[in-house]
Amino acid sequence: MTLPSKTSDLRVALFSGNYNMVTDGANKALNRLVSYLLAQGAQVRVYSPTVDAPAFEPAGDLISLPSFAIPGRAEYRVATGLPRAVRRDLEAFAPNIVHVSSPDPSAHRAVTWARAKGLPVLGSVHTRFDTYPRYYNLAWVEPILTAILRRFYRRCDGLVAPSESMAQVLREQRMNYDISLWSRGVDRHIFDASRRDMAWRRSLGIEDHEVVVGLFSRLVMEKGLDVFADTIDQLVARGVPHRVLIVGDGPAREWFENRLPSNAVFAGYQAGTDLGRAVASMDVLFFPSITETFGNVTLEAMACSLPVVCAEATGSESLVDNGNSGRLIRPGHVHAFAQAVRGYIEDAALRAAHGAAGEARSRDFSWDRINQSVADTYLRLIRQKARVGK
Repeated sequence: MTLPSKTSDLRVALFSGNYNMVTDGANKALNRLVSYLLAQGAQVRVYSPTVDAPAFEPAGDLISLPSFAIPGRAEYRVATGLPRAVRRDLEAFAPNIVHVSSPDPSAHRAVTWARAKGLPVLGSVHTRFDTYPRYYNLAWVEPILTAILRRFYRRCDGLVAPSESMAQVLREQRMNYDISLWSRGVDRHIFDASRRDMAWRRSLGIEDHEVVVGLFSRLVMEKGLDVFADTIDQLVARGVPHRVLIVGDGPAREWFENRLPSNAVFAGYQAGTDLGRAVASMDVLFFPSITETFGNVTLEAMACSLPVVCAEATGSESLVDNGNSGRLIRPGHVHAFAQAVRGYIEDAALRAAHGAAGEARSRDFSWDRINQSVADTYLRLIRQKARVGK
């Protein structure tokens, strides 16, 4: 078999746990990657659970995998295996590399199938699955989950992580020894300070002089909503004037609405240029999540010239220059979060300076360059697998 030498020679079988059912950073990144590969002449086949009413149209050919809804989180599904029809489809497609993006049962079986065929496997890491149990009073599960993830990722020929900080975590956890970067880009047609809209803010009851502390995210507890609310409580207790603007939706929205002050504004789900307008109309991003592997939210806010206050955790710490474009605070340190947010609320010049530094940093992230790095990793793993097999 002739080895592929360029991107157009690739035939990629991509396994996703949730390719287009929910609009989140991981799904958007995977669809962007597939669109880029197809535009370069590569062949891609996507295998994922499907639903009757997905969040958006998928990029590329999508083959449905059997799945079940996660109890209590029905918007997500777990792919359960590779039935005979899917295996026949895989055989007919004849990929030269398999890409697995979620450590579910179907992906485990896809890795086994690829190894039996002598095909290389790339695993992409999109979230800190190992940290999720602590938000549901199941912290004792974390070591078990980490062990399961280690077995899965070490059966891959290589991994890609979205940030150097996440790659280092994976190395420390001994998940794999071949870890490359697949960063994230920002759509500058959507996220730009020019989209700031004071009339839109007024329509929400926010006055022009009010400083808006914003969050845009899927509203789930693992995004640090409890820390966000506790921090806002401290600002209120100290008499620091501000308004809270929440953009997004999710199963924790009702809890969040009840937990935040009554004058907090919930703008709901926003997408495209509407989302860009909402983000640019904030004054400070406060994002205390520790589950991000990259920090799409952080980068998009930076592109809108917002100073950012984030948890010092994987993802954000690779983006934010602490004290120059934002503040990185020890996870869960509510007092320090409040102090950092207060500093931006009370100092317009500091907001402007740090926002400008963040915007300059955001220009380093080009989607085409980033997605080509994944294609280059595919080609490298194929070459390495061929050498080992000789």
